[in-house]
Amino acid sequence: MMTQRSIVVAGVVVAFVVTGGCGSSNESSGGNSATGGSTAASAGGPGAGGVSGKTSGGAATGGSSGSVTTGGTESASGGASGKGGGGGGAATGGSGGAVSAGGTVSGSGGAATAGEAGASGAAPGGSLWHGIIDPSRAADWTHAGVVGGIPTRTTLCATLNPGVTAAAINDAIQACPAGQVVMLSAGTYNLSDDGIVMKSGVTLRGAGADQTLLVFSATTYCNNQDACICFAGSNEWGGDARALPGGSNYADWTGGYAQGSTQITLENVGSAIAVGQSIHLDQANDQSVGADFFVCDNTTAPCSLEGGNGGRTIDGLLRSQVQIVKVTAVNGDTYTIDPPLYSPNWRAGQKPAAWWPSTLLENAGVEELSVDATASGGMTNVSMVNAANDWVEGVRLVRTCECQRDLVQLEDSSHCTIESNYLFGTQGKSVNYGIESYVASDDLVANNILQHVVAPMMVQPALGSVFAYNYAINDTYDDGFASNPLHWMIGMADQHNAGVEYNLYEGNIGPGAGGDVIHGNQLANTLFRNWFLGSDPGRTDATIAVTLSSYNRYHNVVGNVLGTPGYTTTYEVNSGIGQSGVVYDIGSGDTEGSVTVPDDPLVSTTLFRWGNFDVATNKAHFDASDVPSDIGSLANPVPASQSLPASFYLTEQPDFWPASKPWPPIGPDVAGGTVSGLAGHVFANPAMDCYTNVMKGPADGTGTPLTFNRAACYP
Repeated sequence: MMTQRSIVVAGVVVAFVVTGGCGSSNESSGGNSATGGSTAASAGGPGAGGVSGKTSGGAATGGSSGSVTTGGTESASGGASGKGGGGGGAATGGSGGAVSAGGTVSGSGGAATAGEAGASGAAPGGSLWHGIIDPSRAADWTHAGVVGGIPTRTTLCATLNPGVTAAAINDAIQACPAGQVVMLSAGTYNLSDDGIVMKSGVTLRGAGADQTLLVFSATTYCNNQDACICFAGSNEWGGDARALPGGSNYADWTGGYAQGSTQITLENVGSAIAVGQSIHLDQANDQSVGADFFVCDNTTAPCSLEGGNGGRTIDGLLRSQVQIVKVTAVNGDTYTIDPPLYSPNWRAGQKPAAWWPSTLLENAGVEELSVDATASGGMTNVSMVNAANDWVEGVRLVRTCECQRDLVQLEDSSHCTIESNYLFGTQGKSVNYGIESYVASDDLVANNILQHVVAPMMVQPALGSVFAYNYAINDTYDDGFASNPLHWMIGMADQHNAGVEYNLYEGNIGPGAGGDVIHGNQLANTLFRNWFLGSDPGRTDATIAVTLSSYNRYHNVVGNVLGTPGYTTTYEVNSGIGQSGVVYDIGSGDTEGSVTVPDDPLVSTTLFRWGNFDVATNKAHFDASDVPSDIGSLANPVPASQSLPASFYLTEQPDFWPASKPWPPIGPDVAGGTVSGLAGHVFANPAMDCYTNVMKGPADGTGTPLTFNRAACYP
């Protein structure tokens, strides 16, 4: 099936052809109808399909409306989502499932239990970017997200029906054994007494995001996050006395600072750190502008307009650079960690230290339901704080109030996965974000649709995370400008704080990406095989595909397609933010009140560009002059060829990828693409296909929240 569709970008209609791949919206074939195991299960009948195509059968004993019925099983026909892995440690299977070294789960039953990931530092001989990016400028991203992939859980511990309270749902979750599922059957749940509190090892699953509808008018505390659904470990945080010098959850980090190191020395350890414990490593920010790789939020240097936030403050100095690692061995004062240290600037002079939460909320997930937080009065739809290996999949997240802060927040979290969801956002004011990383490491945000969201992917202090194959349209930032309050374009991937380092953005389609200087500088992030349009419907200012403001150094921009045909006409500017129709804004400073951050020419000289096609010059650039091969520290050799891998984090197509869709979908080496005006270099990604072909989303991204069902889009 081939369908002609179009989108409106900056007043220009861009046509493309959607080719199959998204499937029918017939839910009975996708596994969410009464014959698919959800509604039928609540009535006590056998299910033939199971939720979202994940299961192949199972029966659940039903109960009357508002009751909790225990028991019920589902039998799995497949493995976890999240293929790939490129040589991480194998995980052991549960009840017949097994994880191969490549990271895929096979077997006919049972949830796979994730094992330890292998060392995930730069491995020049085996990394997917080997021969293109220098190891000093990249990380091994194959281990991002839930270790071993999202497990397919098959046993129901309870089935609940509309009419239950949040308290009843929480009771069922707390009573559920690890590795099992609390099932919410189809219908609307008006939850006014509390938010939902997750438990380690438990899945909360609905009958589909178009069938199980949670409408909140209350939230839960969630370590001060005021969330509708809360994944929260213990309540230590960076400003807690326990996490400060002399505290029970504090240690001095006195040795092992080299980039790529897997062994560090910790002294003055408060309470014992056990093998398996996750710890936060940080150091004081620099207080002046450096000549190379530095992290700074100072407004007097100045290297930021407003000062930073996130991370701890010790002796009056913020610590924005934070990497969360797992301790895999302890020998006296020597601690072996995984993954290795990503950044090259750890040093004794910045007083490196560690802190840790006493417990994490781990191995829990929310799947196949809708979360409407518009009337909740809280800050987030879903919060993950002091969390690891948790996930949100197949969920519709709606928040249409003019209220702070997030649809999903990842705070003090690692190896969490946010995949195959639909997010409809806020009314356009600042601090209203889609998916926010706020002190996070090695998370995976993939295949999400973000419509009418101020900042779809807000990246605050974060290291080693992957943002991939997402689609964003109509980013609705309203700055109050009288004649046109929606004039200023916000990118879909907005690096907005100091300490954003070594992250990967791959395969995304949306308005733009980059880093500002509002709260500090960002370093050594990679953009690969994205289509950044440099436009968004109705926006007239800051329509730029890639923006890297002052002190955003050592970035890698490889294999992207940039610009909107007929609109983007300027290749590069280096001074003056907010310009229109531009491919690159590289090194521009900014002014706010009395603070002026000057332009920074080192953003350009440290930037690695290779194989990017843009509409302003109408060609792909493989130019040695765009490669920082002679800059000394963190230099990148000129690649020996123009060949590019399909992915920098996947060894094969992900599970959400239709078999009929070309892989990779974007890049200078892609031919026959279905988006007009881009020389055949772009096919729509699956999230864009879902929005345009299945959900029938408006071409300009306006309107009200849409109906979404993961199985209908990604069968």
